[in-house]
Amino acid sequence: MRHGVVVLPEQRWSRAREQWVRAEEFGFDHAWTYDQLMWRWLRDEPWFGAVPTLAAAAEATSTLTVGTMVATPTYRHPVTLAKDVMTLEDIAGGRFICGLGAGAGGLDDRVVDPTAYSPRQRADRFAEFVELLDELLTRRSTTYTGTHYDVREVPMHPGCLGAPRVSFAIAATGPRGMRLAARHADLWVTAGRPGDFDARPYEETLPEIKEQLARLDEACERSGRDPATLRRLLLTGAMVGGTLDSVEAYRDAVGRFGELGVTDFVVHWPRPSFPYRGSVRVLERIARDVLTVRSEEQP
Repeated sequence: MRHGVVVLPEQRWSRAREQWVRAEEFGFDHAWTYDQLMWRWLRDEPWFGAVPTLAAAAEATSTLTVGTMVATPTYRHPVTLAKDVMTLEDIAGGRFICGLGAGAGGLDDRVVDPTAYSPRQRADRFAEFVELLDELLTRRSTTYTGTHYDVREVPMHPGCLGAPRVSFAIAATGPRGMRLAARHADLWVTAGRPGDFDARPYEETLPEIKEQLARLDEACERSGRDPATLRRLLLTGAMVGGTLDSVEAYRDAVGRFGELGVTDFVVHWPRPSFPYRGSVRVLERIARDVLTVRSEEQP
């Protein structure tokens, strides 16, 4: 099991730097931040940009993999995002994962583009978004014509450090999104039941995560991919709750979701108030009693 943490981009870097450095010191494998213009519950609170935050986090750490959770077509264009991704991966020395999602029609959408997209239109746009981004990051020059994107001879030099490109983590719970993940992703991402922002006890979410994992296996098999080659990341906190209540709860949740097939377990850095309210002291104890022990047991 790999362990990760989401750090909200809400602090000035003079304070935020400590969180990212501590995430590495705690023994987390990866750390993420939300690629949003604003966050649903924190619209009137401080909120900084994901790309410069991740660039600074990569410079401040040496082993921690950093990533977007998640970049969407809402206000990202594949061409400019590809350039940012290539640059972030270079700054991080390869320690970068590009998290991608279709977008949920939230506040960002209404600010940037008030057009109301149907679920099908959103899925169509996301499919082109992923396919074009894949081509941009694997080719020296890309020409692409689709319904949503039309680009001509876009150069991408010098390209990604990793072959054939930086890793993709694709968030998806529907059949079409899962097929995209099966074709293009190194990690599949779920946060639980889509659209449900009532954080239920993690024990109650086990059946639905199990069902999602089964459908992901089917999507891989239909795409001709060995399901074992696709990592499965569970993002807890918004819909899957209780995982940071104590060291025991964390250890139990990791074990039970791991038995289902989850390979990457992600929590949020605890905040003093809603959302993701919790205690950093619990995180410190998890680092000492779970993450450090795990590292010592690895060969």
